[in-house]
Amino acid sequence: MPKVIISCAITGSIHTPSMSPHLPITPDEIATGAIGAAETGAAILHLHARNPEDGSPTPDPDVFRQFLPQIKAATDAVINITTGGAATMTIEQRIAGPLALQPEMCSLNMGSMNFGLYPALNKISEWQHDWEVPYLDGSRDRIFRNTFTDIETILQRLGKGCGTRFEYECYDVGHLYTLAHYVDRGLVEPPFFVQTLFGILGGIGADPENLIHMRRIADKLFGDAYQWSILAAGRYQTHFVTNGAMMGGHVRVGLEDSLYLSKGVLAESNAAQVAKIRHILEELSLEIATPAEARSLLALKGADNVAF
Repeated sequence: MPKVIISCAITGSIHTPSMSPHLPITPDEIATGAIGAAETGAAILHLHARNPEDGSPTPDPDVFRQFLPQIKAATDAVINITTGGAATMTIEQRIAGPLALQPEMCSLNMGSMNFGLYPALNKISEWQHDWEVPYLDGSRDRIFRNTFTDIETILQRLGKGCGTRFEYECYDVGHLYTLAHYVDRGLVEPPFFVQTLFGILGGIGADPENLIHMRRIADKLFGDAYQWSILAAGRYQTHFVTNGAMMGGHVRVGLEDSLYLSKGVLAESNAAQVAKIRHILEELSLEIATPAEARSLLALKGADNVAF
């Protein structure tokens, strides 16, 4: 079996500050969280930016610039910047940071979808900031947009234009076929890093049958030209990514995907989640990939070829 790439999604745009005191908000907190995750074994760091005043998601390149150089100076992990941002942002806002910073890797959601965050409203009684409740409740009537034109724009301007490669985020089976469509058109070239996501309201459910099915379809579409990774939201995180790793996949953890370390126990850091999954994988006799090995597997351009 190949060495396992551990990705860590540091803060995301799903959770809000009232949900956990450990969610990284400020540039220094994001940098500290990312560096800790890398030191613990994460080869890829998946990064969003937040407004340091209230923790709301922001696409501002200047905010990214406040933490990316810190991370790059302290670790050789692959820096992966979101092109998803948040569903409240336009496509131009979402790609402003990646275009300015030209990272080795970016995430790329392979379709438009419902993205329900509103169930979290039932879990919190006191809110720190005025934006949190409308943001979560608004997801009832909000679509995360990534049309065919949007995807092509990102592939051309960021991929072809900047040499950035992608974490292709597939929230359902149809997203795999969309990726195959771009492969057939020559807009996407191997090796592909296919991130299959389970348990988001609006996407495919976190059922073991779905894990097997997504793997089978990806094998059918991409053969041996791709690297497969797995993440699962919330309480599904640990056991689901463990099952995926035993099937030959890579794994993603982090406070973007789950705020918890175990049932009822908040994770105090991203590093804690990385340490937990690393221990499990090593107990299963699986080897952990270094950043250099991840770069080789994914044919990345290297940390010296970014704009930060």
